[in-house]
Amino acid sequence: MTGVPAVVLLSGGLDSATVLALAHAEGHDCHALSFDYGQRHSVELQAARAVAEAHGAASHRIAGIDLNAFGGSALTDPDIDVPQAPEAGIPVTYVPARNTIFLSYALALAEVLEADDIYIGVNAVDYSGYPDCRPEFIDSFQRMANLATKRGVEGYHLHVHTPLIGWSKAEIIRCGGQLGVDYAATVSCYQPDAEGRACGVCDACRLRRQGFEHAGLADPTRYQSADVSRAG
Repeated sequence: MTGVPAVVLLSGGLDSATVLALAHAEGHDCHALSFDYGQRHSVELQAARAVAEAHGAASHRIAGIDLNAFGGSALTDPDIDVPQAPEAGIPVTYVPARNTIFLSYALALAEVLEADDIYIGVNAVDYSGYPDCRPEFIDSFQRMANLATKRGVEGYHLHVHTPLIGWSKAEIIRCGGQLGVDYAATVSCYQPDAEGRACGVCDACRLRRQGFEHAGLADPTRYQSADVSRAG
């Protein structure tokens, strides 16, 4: 490959798959980075592998981080139930400092690759209220990254790209469809079964389903219950 290298955070979900496709379409050699961080399930990592291969990632790494050691989130603590209805305030599915940690790993990989571009699929419109998905956080991290790195000191400028941050879920889905993203291969659910079928009731499933409805497109998600795909 001959494009400019970029690190793309890839969870295996709908948003990150779209970001990988966007970065690839912009001519980058995309180095995908996923995390086995003690989350409830590993099927999203299987999805990440498939998405990385489908969109021609130059490399795909899966880094191990034990956020389960801290818990504090329904996604990393088996004693905290995943909510089945929207919550007021910051929900229990928020994983403390997750995006800060993920971006720090991406920054380390970017330095090794001499890459000045990091892509992340955070969204501040159709999202669950997570504080580390806001533009203020991304701006602050980017400033820190350019102060704390060898490349920054040497005069290079790292840019954290958030192409989806102001988009609705429907806009994201339409864009991904134009770029050939196979959303059937992605996993967004907080508690899928062993076959990767979505629960259909968690916040991630609700936002994803509404996104396809608002986009006017058929939802290709595999659900554990056939009734969910017909729910409004």
